Amino acid sequence: MQLYIYAKSGHSFGLENIRRASALHNMLEKSDPILCSADYRAATFAKTELGVKKGVGVDVIGNMPNVMERGDMLIYDDSNEASPTMQAHMKEFCTHLYKVGTDIPFDIVDETFFEEVEKTNEKAIFFADDDYAEWFFKLIQTGSKQDIPLIWGHYFFFKNESKIASYFSEVIEEDGYIPTVKSTKYLLTASVHTALESIASGNYPVFFHRGDKPVEHRDLLEKYNIPIIQKVENMEELIKSFEQIVQSYPPLNPIKKFDITKIKNEIEDTIKKFEMIQPSLEYKF
Repeated sequence: MQLYIYAKSGHSFGLENIRRASALHNMLEKSDPILCSADYRAATFAKTELGVKKGVGVDVIGNMPNVMERGDMLIYDDSNEASPTMQAHMKEFCTHLYKVGTDIPFDIVDETFFEEVEKTNEKAIFFADDDYAEWFFKLIQTGSKQDIPLIWGHYFFFKNESKIASYFSEVIEEDGYIPTVKSTKYLLTASVHTALESIASGNYPVFFHRGDKPVEHRDLLEKYNIPIIQKVENMEELIKSFEQIVQSYPPLNPIKKFDITKIKNEIEDTIKKFEMIQPSLEYKF
C-alpha cells in the first residue's frame, strides 16, 4: 500500500502547488509518500530543493490510476482537473482520499518556515517561479537598476539571466530561495504562497499583481491582511509603492501550522494494518 501526493504544475502554472504538496510530503515523511506532478521537471525540483524523497511525472491527474494500485491512498491538489465523475472514481479506487482545499487548507506552509532565523536582509523581490510570458522580464526593463536583490524563478529563461541581473543589486539562485525568504524582513512578491511563507517566517510580505494571468487564492491575501499593490505600468511605480507600504506597514494576521495529526494517524494506521495482513494476501497455496 502506497501514499501518493498529486500536484498540478508546469511552465504556465509555477510551483505554488508543488510547494504545498512538498510541505505535505515532509509532514507525512514517515509514510514514505511519492509526489506526482504534471511536470517531471517540477518533481525533480521538489527532490533537489524541497526535501522530497520520491517524485515522478504523470502528465495529468487522469493518469494516476496507471501509477497507483487499487487501495492505495491519495492526496491531491484541487486544481479543477478532476471532474465530479473522476473524483467519485478516485474515492472508490483509494483507501483514503484527501483533497487540498477541502480536507487540507490551501494555506499550508512547510514547517521549516516557522523556524526562527536572523533577519539578514532588509528587502528582496521574488516575482514567481514562472515567467513563461516574460511579463516580469519586460516590466523590469521599464526602470533603472534597483538596489534590491532578486530571487531567481524556476521557470525563468536563462538566456535572460545576465540582462535581468543588470537591473538588481544581486540575483539569488533558486537554491537560495528558502533561506532568503526566511531571512528577509520585507519581501515583494507576486506569489501568494511565497507571501504565506514569509509571514510564517515572521516577516512582512507585500504582494503585487502580475499582469499576465489571474491571481489564484487571492482570498488568502485578505485573510492575513497582506498589503497588495494593484497592477502597475512600470518598475519605478512598483518599487515606489513597495517603499510606501514598508514605511507604514499594516498589522498582519498570524499564520498557524496546520495540524495534520488526524490525517497522519489515519494513513499510518492503515499502512500498519496492511503490513499485518499482506503476508496472508501474498500466500500461495
